[in-house]
Parts: sequence; C-alpha cells; structure tokens
Amino acid sequence: MRIKFCGANQFVTGSCHLLTLDNGLRILMDCGLYQGRDKSLKEFNRQWHFDPASIDIVILSHAHIDHSGRLPRLVRDGFRGQIYSTHATRSLCSIMLLDSAKIQERDAEYKNKRILKQNKKNRKKLVRPLYTTRDVAKTMSLFCGIPYDQWMSIRKEVSLQFRDAGHILGSASVTLKIEEQGQEKLFGFTGDIGRPDRPILRDPQRMPKVDYLICESTYGDRDHEGNPESVDKLLEVIKYTCFQKKGKLIIPAFSVGRTQELVYLLDQLETAGRLPKVPVYVDSPLAVNATQIFGAHPECYDNDLNEYLLMDPNPFGFNDLMYVRNVEVSKGLNTSKEPCIIISSSGMMNAGRVKHHLYNNIDNPDSTFLIVGYCSPSTPGGMLLNGIEEIKLFGERKPVLADVIRIDSLSAHGDRHEMYDFIKNQKRLKNLFLVHGERDTQMAFKKFLGKRGINGVMVPSLGQTQVLA
Repeated sequence: MRIKFCGANQFVTGSCHLLTLDNGLRILMDCGLYQGRDKSLKEFNRQWHFDPASIDIVILSHAHIDHSGRLPRLVRDGFRGQIYSTHATRSLCSIMLLDSAKIQERDAEYKNKRILKQNKKNRKKLVRPLYTTRDVAKTMSLFCGIPYDQWMSIRKEVSLQFRDAGHILGSASVTLKIEEQGQEKLFGFTGDIGRPDRPILRDPQRMPKVDYLICESTYGDRDHEGNPESVDKLLEVIKYTCFQKKGKLIIPAFSVGRTQELVYLLDQLETAGRLPKVPVYVDSPLAVNATQIFGAHPECYDNDLNEYLLMDPNPFGFNDLMYVRNVEVSKGLNTSKEPCIIISSSGMMNAGRVKHHLYNNIDNPDSTFLIVGYCSPSTPGGMLLNGIEEIKLFGERKPVLADVIRIDSLSAHGDRHEMYDFIKNQKRLKNLFLVHGERDTQMAFKKFLGKRGINGVMVPSLGQTQVLA
C-alpha cells in the first residue's frame, strides 16, 4: 500500500491524495481546485500526477471547491468510477460544481475574446474551459451518498466510514478499513477539521484509531480568539463602520458555510434586539442556493440550532436582510452611498462579486473589509492581511485606504489546540502526514504535536510517494 500526495502539499488549496493498494485498487481522496497565484502552480488545475482513467474510486471529504473543484475535469479526462460523499456534500456539489463550471466557461470566453482581438489568426492559442456544465452533469451521476457513522463496503477488501468533521454542512473525516495480505489496516483522512461550539453544525467527532493518517494543518501555528469575543467584535465593527464612519462593511465569505454562519449570527442578534438597524445584503447567487440546501439537511444541525428553530423558524432571514441574485442590484451596491453590510463571495476575494466590491471600495477610508476566514498569501485577501498599501485590480492599481480587520474566531478551521484535540486519541499511528497548510505553519504544527507525544509526523511535498509498511 502506498500514498501519493497530489495536491495541498505545503500549500493550502487543491486537496488531492491517491492511495494505491497492493492489489492495484486506486482510491483518490478529494480532487480540489487550486486557488491562488503561485506561478509554480499555474498549470496545477490542468495537470495530473496520475492517469484519471486509472482511478477506481473517489472519496470526497466535503464540498468546498478546493476539495471538490476538479472532479468534473477528472471525469472529462477519463474517470468513470463512483464518488462517495455524505448526502449533504452531494447536494452542495450539485450547485457548487455547476457554479464553478460557469466561471470556467466565462473565463475561457473572456480570454479568447482578448486573443482574437489581438490577432484573429491566433485560433491555435484559444483556450478551453477547465470543464463545462455538461461535465458537471456527468460528474453528478457518479455520486453515491452515504450517511454518517455507518461502515459501508465499497469493495470486497475496503470498507468506508464517514464521521462528522464539523467544518461545513456535510463535511466528514474519512476512515478506510482495508484487508491486505491477511491483515487489517486502518487508514484515515481528517478532511478539514471544524471547531467545537460553532453555530449551526455539530461539534467535530473524533475518528476511529488508525494506522496512517492524513491531517490538515491550516492553522497549525496559532490559536483563535474565543467565540463570545467574536460576536462582540462583530457588533463593534458594525457600529464603527456603518454608524461612526457611515460607510460600508464588506465581509468576504465563502458561499457555503461562512455566509450561513454570519447570517445566523446576525439573525440571533436581531432576535435579541442587539443588532442596530442597518441593511444587510448577501450578494452571491451561490450563497442563496446554498442557504436553501442548508434548510434541507437538518440532520447536520447542532442542538442549539434545533432549539432556536422553536423560537425562530427561519434562522437565515430577518427584516433587514436581502439576498441578492440580480447582477444589476449587485452593481447598484457599488455606487450606493448608504451605510450597509455586504456579505459576498469569495472568501479570499480572488473571484466573484466581492472582487468588484473590493475594486469600488478599497480606496474609500469610510469602508471596512472584515476578514473572517483563511486567505492564501497570494490572494487579494491574503495580501491585504499582510498590510500591502496598494493593490492591482482589473488592471488598475488602487491605494488601500479602507480599514482591513480580521476576526479569526469566525474561522471554520480548527486552530492548533482544536486540531490536536481532534487527533489526540490516535494512539496506534505509524505515520501522520500533514497537508493543507503552508510549509512554515506545518513545521510549527509538527513541533507542537511532537511536544505532545505525536511522533512520526511527515510534511510531504507535491508528487511525493510514501510506501506504507
């Protein structure tokens, strides 16, 4: 048995890990899109470290595009096996992959217009989209939904169990029970580890003890702020921006997970009479669709939300909240002078409508950008967090005059202590592989784990293969 690391190795996005059994069975865990501007990874999304047609099974930890976003490309390039996920992940992928395909198609159309404008004979240089909506339709036909906490035989020699990872709706850790040469081996993949006591979702559930574990490490070098402080700080930022400065509070947030958490928090504040009267816009068609899917999967809710539903049957809606689908309404928010809160995707500000809000507001000192999740250093969100004074957007350089504020405690990723708590029951580990993190962060987390008795920790590089004894 051997593992090959094919994505999110010493960087955060593009999760992809290939497990090959002694009998040749090939299991791919996640097939994510790289989201960033690292020049060395420019062709990552179009290249494979394996033959897609040779993959027998895909196991998907959750629906975020950096974990699921290359599945249609995998199918286009020859994969014909089954894709196993939780039921909620399957539901979310049906809208997220379609949205991603439309973005791929629009990007290709835009690039091709520029190429032909320069020279109509440049047809050989025309680009194809990474995948299309037709590829998504083929991909969704391969999905097989599995409930949490049940062992399912996916091959004669392999059984699969999902447990709730508490990261986003439907997110799961993956445990494989493998029979090889008369021995039972257990292989685990944490997926993205969520946080305890978060809104909406249940707390992360620890995995069974395994022999080999692939573990995320996004926040392996830090601890988050406490949850109560996050609500108070959010209120403080709202009052400062919308009432003191009379400006716009723009919150970049991923359409799935973070947006719903923010809306739920604001709904609770409004119900409690603590939220000042201010218009709130969720400016993301994908987030609107995702919120509807949240309502269809109460099996993922925690007890607090179930009890809140008895008091408020719509936890994702209140009087001053508007969900924006229409692009003209979205454009109108850019020219409007009214103080307001705009929640818009994407969370790293590298695509989507929020990039236009960034362009129109970053040079306005009355505006505030509130960062509530991880941003890769090469994305606009990451660059703003690193304190740049000028940013290039749509070919134009703009001074950074708006306030940029961060609230780590709203992150859906566990910090180093929360991740350690998730894996500290792993007493039979032979190897632990850190993925989904920047190298310096991973080395810090490796040291952190070593001090707590977890050894055999490796930080694999992209394309590295490791034989599992």
